[in-house]
Amino acid sequence: MKKISLIIAIFSTVLTNAQDTWAFDASHSTVGFSISHMVISEIDGNFNKFEGSLSSSKDDLSDASINFTIDVASIDTADKKRDAHLLAADFFDVVNHPEISFKSTSISKKNDADYTLIGQLTMHGFTKEIKLSMQYGGTIKDPWGNIKAGIKITGKLNRTAYGLTYNSVMEAGGLMIGEDIEILCKMELIKK
Repeated sequence: MKKISLIIAIFSTVLTNAQDTWAFDASHSTVGFSISHMVISEIDGNFNKFEGSLSSSKDDLSDASINFTIDVASIDTADKKRDAHLLAADFFDVVNHPEISFKSTSISKKNDADYTLIGQLTMHGFTKEIKLSMQYGGTIKDPWGNIKAGIKITGKLNRTAYGLTYNSVMEAGGLMIGEDIEILCKMELIKK
């Protein structure tokens, strides 16, 4: 009887700690950013190519581990000339730094939908810890039988901390390009 109880306890522990793996559904996800331009407005952009995975043993993804990579060459600000400048040595220097990567180190749940996500962001040859907000939108089964989940990740980073220091001062004062970048990622996940 003790052997059976021990086997049941071990089996229950294994099931409880089983990790689900999720992929990012790129056709239903966006990786966006916004930055101040000439103090008076903002420019929005996206990275169109990215990949990653999320693993979690909890249905609400509150213990998620995230690995994510962005293809810098896929930047799109709706202006080809500006995009070419952003890829050049003044900014991202895509020849030497073709990827931006994120690896989570911790996640904490504030309430049913709001989490704090902390991880290491590597960009332009610099790796820094970043604190982000993550909203869990829920989990559903889609019409084709796939299990999907939605998350939204927002935050802010100072680009100069990552060696992206190009700028100029306007005649009236103030920086031509803001230093703080707002991050907005709307992600749909599919369970593997």
